[in-house]
Amino acid sequence: MKLPELSYFRDSARRARRTALVLATVATLGACANDIVFEDDYPTKGNTADAESGSLFEAITLNLGGLTGGNKETESGLAVNADLWRAALDTLSFMPLASADPNGGVIITDWFNDPKQTGERFKANVVISGRTLRADALRITLFKQVHRNGAWVNAEPTENVGRQLENLVLTRARDFKVARQSAK
Repeated sequence: MKLPELSYFRDSARRARRTALVLATVATLGACANDIVFEDDYPTKGNTADAESGSLFEAITLNLGGLTGGNKETESGLAVNADLWRAALDTLSFMPLASADPNGGVIITDWFNDPKQTGERFKANVVISGRTLRADALRITLFKQVHRNGAWVNAEPTENVGRQLENLVLTRARDFKVARQSAK
C-alpha cells in the first residue's frame, strides 16, 4: 500500500517542478518584451550633421577671415584670432601636427626630430586665447627630449626658444593682417 502512495507523490512533485519551470520560462521571456526602442546617437551616412559639420581642413581654410573675403575678425567663424591661428599653423608647419582645434585655439604638434641634431627632439603646444591680435593672446610651450642610454629623457629647451617662436608667429600674423587690410 505504501508503494503506490509514494509514487503518486513523486509524480506530483515532478509535475509541480515542470509547471514551475514552464512558468519561470514564460515570465523570463515575457520580461524580454520587444517594446524597448533604442535610438541611434551615432552619425550615419544620411545624418544631416555630416553635411553641416564638414572636415577640420574645411573649417580651417573656409573660416579664416580674409581667405573667404571676410573683412572683420568677427566674421571669421573662429573663436580665436584668425591671423594668429593661420600664422601659428604656418610657422610650425615643419613639425608634424598631432591635433588642431580652431574653435578652442589649441595646436599640438607631435615630436619633431631635427636631422641636424640627432639625439634630440622637440614638441610644441600653442594656445591662442582671444579674438584680438595681441602678444598676450599667444602662448607657446616647447618641450625637449634627449636620447640617453636608449631612452628619451625630458630636458629643458634652450632658453628663449619658445619666446622666439612666439615672436615669429606674431610677426607672421601681423603680415597676414596687413596683407588682408591692403587687399580691401
